[in-house]
Amino acid sequence: MMQAFDNIYFFGTCLIDLLYPQAGLSAIELISARGVNVIYPKKQSCCGQPAFNSGYRSQALAVARHQLACFPKDIPIIVPSGSCAAMMKHQWPELFAGEEDEQQAILIAARIFELSEFLVDVLQVKLKDLGPPIKIAIHSSCSARREMGVADKIESLIAQLSNVQVLEQQYKKECCGFGGTFSLKHSDISAAMVNDKSHAISSTGAELLISQDCGCLMNIGGALEKQKKPQTIMHFAQFINERCNESNQ
Repeated sequence: MMQAFDNIYFFGTCLIDLLYPQAGLSAIELISARGVNVIYPKKQSCCGQPAFNSGYRSQALAVARHQLACFPKDIPIIVPSGSCAAMMKHQWPELFAGEEDEQQAILIAARIFELSEFLVDVLQVKLKDLGPPIKIAIHSSCSARREMGVADKIESLIAQLSNVQVLEQQYKKECCGFGGTFSLKHSDISAAMVNDKSHAISSTGAELLISQDCGCLMNIGGALEKQKKPQTIMHFAQFINERCNESNQ
C-alpha cells in the first residue's frame, strides 16, 4: 500500500450524477468497505472538460474554479472516470496557469486518483467473487489509457474474480468515438468508430461490457442497443461491487 488514508474526497462526475448514480454509489461502497471514510462535497459540479475541449477556456476556468473550494483538505480526490480524472490532473494546471489560484489548482491536481488506480495501487484491494460464471469484455477509455496510464488496472481487479472470463475484442486499444463534443461535431466519424467498436465487442460473445468511463459506456451501449445486440453495459465499480458484496447475493 502506497500510503494509508483515513479520509478521501469523491468527485462524482456529471454523467454518474445524472445518468449512472449506481456506479457512483458502488464506487463509494468499494472504498468505504476498506475502512476509508468517503467525503462527497455537495457543491461539486463539472470539472470543466466540455468547455475546455471546445475551446471555451474562460468558461471552463469558471466552472473548474468552482470546484477548488470543494476539496480543501490535503487528502486524495478519487474520480470514477479516466476522462474527468485526466482533466483535473493534467489539464487544470494548464488551464489555471497565470491565475491567482494557479498553485491551489496544482496542489489539487496532485491529489487526483482515477478510481481503479486507487483501488489497485493504494488500497490494494483483495476481491472474493461471489457471483455466477460470466463472460465479459473490457473497454478502457482513451483518457484512462493515454493520459492517466491506468488502462491495465481494471484487468488487475477482474483477474481476482474466479468466475469471470474476460474475452478480448479486436480494436481493444482504439477509441469508441465518443470524445464528448467530438461525437456531436463529427457525428459521422464518431458513428463509424462506435460501429466498429460495438461489432468487435459483440463478436466476442461476451455478455457484458465494463469500463471506467460512463461516456464510453453510453456511446457503445447505445450502438449495441440500436444494433439489437444482446450485450449490456456497466461501470466496472458497479460490476465488482455487485459480485463481491455478500448483501447482494
